[in-house]
Amino acid sequence: MAIESISAVVDAANPELDRASLQQEDFLQLLLTQLSFQDPLEPLDNQEFLAQIAQFTGLEQTRQTNDRMEALLAFSSANQAIALLGKTVEVQTDSGPVVADVSTIRFQNGVPLLTVALADGTFLNDLSLSQITLVR
Repeated sequence: MAIESISAVVDAANPELDRASLQQEDFLQLLLTQLSFQDPLEPLDNQEFLAQIAQFTGLEQTRQTNDRMEALLAFSSANQAIALLGKTVEVQTDSGPVVADVSTIRFQNGVPLLTVALADGTFLNDLSLSQITLVR
């Protein structure tokens, strides 16, 4: 999930990185394969086995930390968006920066999208937090 902050975008949803990292199931599969193909006359050393279990535990703790960090960033992004309600902001658009008032916020897949009201009474919909360049 991509988490955005004002004037910066953090791209946490990089599918190439997801494919490159080992998941918990991958580690278990490797461990079970190793155990099933080990030589019965020379079983795995206890220290090696404990080291692998420690790696597995570390992997699981890292995964849980990442999940919690992602939730914290999503919560922070939502708080930022809610704090902008009713504020005058400068928004970067394709035609250049415009000044507008934040009128509503909606969430799509946990990502806040802003609607701003321009001085002429028109609205710009589905703006991301990264498009906000200044809060007045």
